[in-house]
Amino acid sequence: MEIKSCIRTVVDYPEAGVRFRDITPLLKHPSAFRLCIDRLYQRYQNTELDVIATLDARGFLFGSALAYLLGVPLIPIRKQNKLPGETVSLEYKLEYGTNCIEMHADSIEKNERVILIDDLIATGGTAQAAIELLNKIGGDVVECAVVIELVELGGRSKISPVPLHSLVTFTEDEI
Repeated sequence: MEIKSCIRTVVDYPEAGVRFRDITPLLKHPSAFRLCIDRLYQRYQNTELDVIATLDARGFLFGSALAYLLGVPLIPIRKQNKLPGETVSLEYKLEYGTNCIEMHADSIEKNERVILIDDLIATGGTAQAAIELLNKIGGDVVECAVVIELVELGGRSKISPVPLHSLVTFTEDEI
């Protein structure tokens, strides 16, 4: 089973003109989900890393399975006011407004090597904010990995110089 064939495109969701790439069908196919995790594991099994950071919420699905297989800690990066205790936050700009992400202040030791995992990268704003947040508390983000990359939206260039690894890519005209 191919990963890409298990991703549904929903046209005009959440607004007109948007092609939403839905991972729900992928999650319904254990072999496709397993293939995602296996490919990520193969990529990082020999990488020197200390933690995996994941983005709220769909990144948790992929990052937690990978952290388990690699035997490394998992660090959730959440939307604002979702974590108890002392947090570090970062506000960033969206196309229409701002958003804020945060993580526990004691999540990462200085110079720990981090892989950032999410389900999708579009314009790269959230990934860039997460990288900045991880760097702010002393982490060293060695790579960002996603299941889906929306090529035309340019997220790869936004997170540069952090390398991006994507399992599948979509162009704007693909359905």
